[in-house]
Amino acid sequence: MLTVLAAYVFALVGAIRVARHRAQAAADLSALSAAKVMAVGRDRACDEAATLAKANGAFLQRCDLVGETVEVRVAIRFPVPGVGLRIVIAHARAGPVSSQVRHD
Repeated sequence: MLTVLAAYVFALVGAIRVARHRAQAAADLSALSAAKVMAVGRDRACDEAATLAKANGAFLQRCDLVGETVEVRVAIRFPVPGVGLRIVIAHARAGPVSSQVRHD
């Protein structure tokens, strides 16, 4: 019985870690894609972020354009056996590299 419980906990922790990594990857890619589109026109940036999040199995919860930077929050739903659906949230930010970078 203890072995079964340990295996369940191990599998649960693994599933949560995989979901967290998937959510972060979706957030990173969504922010980068939105930043690229924003360089051409701000009006489509959040639509692009939502499209890319969906393509990565996530959904866009929030998209903010702050100056030349895009900040996104995405979520992924994943099933937990015996508990039901859970949500993992990830944040990302992307924008142009400043030309004022110091090279000491």
